[in-house]
Amino acid sequence: MNIFEKEKALFLQVYNRLPLKIKKGEGCWLINENGEKYLDFFSGLAVNALGYAHPKIVEAVCRQVSLYAHLSNNYIIEPQIELAELLIKYSGMSKVFLTNSGTEAIEAAIKLVRYVKGPNKIIYSLTSSFHGRTYGALSLTTREKYQKGFEPLLQNVDRIKHNSIDDLLNKIDENTAAVFLEFIQGEGGINEANENFIAELFRLREKYKFIIVADAIQDGIGRTGKPFAHQYYYVMPDMIATAKAIGGGLPLGALLVSSDYENVWTIGKHGTTFGGNPVSCVAGIVVLREVFENGLMENVIELGAYFKEQLIKLKNIYQSEIKDVRGLGFMLGVELNYEGNDFVKKMFEKKILTNCANQNVIRILPPLIANKNEIDIYLQAFEETIKELKKN
Repeated sequence: MNIFEKEKALFLQVYNRLPLKIKKGEGCWLINENGEKYLDFFSGLAVNALGYAHPKIVEAVCRQVSLYAHLSNNYIIEPQIELAELLIKYSGMSKVFLTNSGTEAIEAAIKLVRYVKGPNKIIYSLTSSFHGRTYGALSLTTREKYQKGFEPLLQNVDRIKHNSIDDLLNKIDENTAAVFLEFIQGEGGINEANENFIAELFRLREKYKFIIVADAIQDGIGRTGKPFAHQYYYVMPDMIATAKAIGGGLPLGALLVSSDYENVWTIGKHGTTFGGNPVSCVAGIVVLREVFENGLMENVIELGAYFKEQLIKLKNIYQSEIKDVRGLGFMLGVELNYEGNDFVKKMFEKKILTNCANQNVIRILPPLIANKNEIDIYLQAFEETIKELKKN
């Protein structure tokens, strides 16, 4: 059996894996066993902010492993302290709970909301949202294809139509516990929150005192050109869930809370065995310093604007193929007028890795280190693919 046949024999078949055997990664590129290079503008699903084999991450991880790879959270773990200081500094939040993943950060937020507001008040998320696959997170993920077959889900969870002020006003009241939202929906198709909708949501928070949880798992850590996407709206949520890019490729997530909720939980109310693993934390420290302190966000702002401008030019040329271009920084989406699977396959044939979200949105998530030349390579392949599919 070859490696692809072994994979099918050994694993539950829940992933639509690409027929690509990767030997190593360098920067924004993946290299197969034959030495062929693939430009990765999906970056491990927004995880590899510094690309592959970043020398500072390699050095930090190797050094930490030589000291200790794991300690129980019953001990003070120095890398956790430094990481938490950086997260608090750039989020404006008050305290941190470290997790292994984004879905665990969401689960922690749900538990904290329930603990504060009680079991009978309603938790809302927005239509087209994606918050994870564990039962609490899945209950908030308002997409049938993920929920179907796993019912019953959590009780007292409902949805609000994305960007609908009317639906917001009809549903939010004194019985509301919390609203969870992505300020830019990732899996939902790079859908940006409307400014008027956000303004009304925060006005209602002042009236009814519910909790707003920003799911910044995908948009966080500089991907949009700011530390977190909600900062474009000049608002402050009560909690932030973040993950993906935070660990530089290692499993790491965080729930950040404002001062109003920093002393709610006491010892034993929540916990984790591996959350805040020291090896992941030292990688995270490198990521946060590179993104926030060494100019990477400025790179994302400048090149993200160029990238989006060029995609809009393509939209204007190929209006029958491209419906919309949206997003911020290095979190961009191109909505096609047809399903995107064939587009992704054609790009793969050109040795470009990209992704389709919500059936027809090409989701573009380059490493934050991507340069103009690499963006131009992607754009050239993108236009060639549009032309080929148009011809067919």
